Amino acid sequence: MDMANCRSYVTSFLLTWISLFSSLTNGSQLNHVTCGSVIKLRNNVHDGRLHSHDVRYGSGSGQQSVTGMKLKTDHNSYWTVKPAYSTSCNRGEPIRCGTVIRLQHMATGKYLHSHLFSSPLSNNQEVSAFGDEGQSDTGDNWKLHCDDDFWPRDAAVRFQHVDTGHFLHMTGQTFGRPIAGQYEICAHYSSSSGSFWEVAEGVYIRPSSLDTTVGHDEL
Repeated sequence: MDMANCRSYVTSFLLTWISLFSSLTNGSQLNHVTCGSVIKLRNNVHDGRLHSHDVRYGSGSGQQSVTGMKLKTDHNSYWTVKPAYSTSCNRGEPIRCGTVIRLQHMATGKYLHSHLFSSPLSNNQEVSAFGDEGQSDTGDNWKLHCDDDFWPRDAAVRFQHVDTGHFLHMTGQTFGRPIAGQYEICAHYSSSSGSFWEVAEGVYIRPSSLDTTVGHDEL
């Protein structure tokens, strides 16, 4: 089995596991997003979920596109919470507000990324999915802004791109084919209303102090 097929098989298995067990974690005593959690992020204004897929932009960087998806059940909207580039975090450790993190797309393994290309519809800053486990850089780093000690599962947060200072944003503008109806995602220079996100669904890795069956490995 080649690497692409192997990754597809493993991803399919993990996504099936997530769909079966995410409802069980939503009512748990864990109130914060933790290192290693697999989540969907919903935009507060447009009610779309942060999404990616194996479709490249036809302009700008030509990298894998990142969009907003209305459909709640699409598996391509899952992202894994990872530590910043060249750092580590303990699995199950609550993410402190102000921490720099990366978000890795579950299905394709690429990281949420931004850079100085123009976004295709609004001409803001492009957001793409780029790299993989062995290929990452500071362009994948996002600073978490929230009004608590730790990232709450039930409150709006913002993600600021560290290299450029812009905020992860959903514009409300929609694409045509081949991703018709999906919202444009960009990085915006100001923290406007389209830049607020909440965790919609997910599987949350518990701290070892709450669940001894979960290891304390580093990611």
